[in-house]
Amino acid sequence: MISEVQAAPQAIHCGNLLDVRAGRLIEDQVITWDKKGVIIFVGPANSAPKGITRIDLSDLTCLPGLIDVHTHVTSDPQNSGYKGLGISAPREAVIGVKNARLLLLSGFTSIRNVGAWHYTDVAVRDGINAGEIPGPRMMVSGPPLTITGGHCDENLLPSEFNFKAEGVADGPWAVRQKIREVIKFGADVIKVCASGGVLSKGGQPGVEQYTLEEMQAIVSEAHRLGRKVAAHAHGTESIKDAIRAGVDSVEHCSFIDDEGIRLAKERDTYLVFDIYNDDYILSHGEKNGVLPESLEKNRQLGRLQRENFRKVFQAGARMAFGTDSGVYPHGDNAKQFAKMVEWGMKPVDAIRAATINAADLLGQAGKVGVLEKSYYADIVAVRGNPLEDITILEDVSFIMKGGKVYRNDIAK
Repeated sequence: MISEVQAAPQAIHCGNLLDVRAGRLIEDQVITWDKKGVIIFVGPANSAPKGITRIDLSDLTCLPGLIDVHTHVTSDPQNSGYKGLGISAPREAVIGVKNARLLLLSGFTSIRNVGAWHYTDVAVRDGINAGEIPGPRMMVSGPPLTITGGHCDENLLPSEFNFKAEGVADGPWAVRQKIREVIKFGADVIKVCASGGVLSKGGQPGVEQYTLEEMQAIVSEAHRLGRKVAAHAHGTESIKDAIRAGVDSVEHCSFIDDEGIRLAKERDTYLVFDIYNDDYILSHGEKNGVLPESLEKNRQLGRLQRENFRKVFQAGARMAFGTDSGVYPHGDNAKQFAKMVEWGMKPVDAIRAATINAADLLGQAGKVGVLEKSYYADIVAVRGNPLEDITILEDVSFIMKGGKVYRNDIAK
């Protein structure tokens, strides 16, 4: 049964509770929370406060609400390539409302949205925060910063349109001004396109865009104004320059080399690999309007990116769960867990990437990512043991965000 928001019960009785820090299941646990949706008790069912109405999840495993740190909530894959030119800002915002609900109902109670046009992600975030629409907790970037003609600029129109994407800025002082602008209009985080990309016209994923000097200016200004920086970077040198400049996370990381991994470990930089969406792009991309050159670029780097994912994990670098949803349909985010396990992680490592690690990257450690006292009551429940079969996270039975139930498939 799915409802927009049910009246919050006072407690949940979990058959098993996943302690993501210890990586183990704890049997027969109760979670209670206050009127603000903050957990006030987690412990054995027989020691829980008496006289409290409970939701019975005794046949399920409870774990923290999942977190995806790389989404595009106002995008849909069927609007790829030239099809996207027909999507207006109001229409994009409506798409975002639809997708925010899908993300929440699939178990993702927090997301970081890294790239949207016309500040449509800001509008969706604000609608969720105001209680007007259902959706996950959102941190948003608004328009991503990019060089003229680079990935994240709009290169599908001919010169007579004289069009530039909102985030275009060239040079150290221009990027500082652009950061001030996107913060003015609501950005929580700064997204910068440090290298070329796959799903854009012209250029190659491995090509550097911003210089080290420009990247240093971006990080300096963003951090000075209290914002973290997420750098889209496929290319070997752009990854290293982004890390040297002090970004908080590098997204995609396709051509990372040993020096890049070493730098990431030295600087405690999070690395975010989107290793599920290649399958979707290659099977559905042509129908969705993805450019032929983009399909070829994807064929060239897909396997290498996954091999480097395994290499980075084995090296012990910090990793967070990010999927690039919007490139594939929102709501399928949990399908990446199986790929993470296939390419080297244990299930608990993949879950930690989408809980405690992701919360830390978002600057939300102490609020989300674990089920402990003083954290938000963001809870998902599944049938079975995700430490044994990670794919069960693709089919959640219960979802709560901040003490409010948004999905309860076991309710009579």
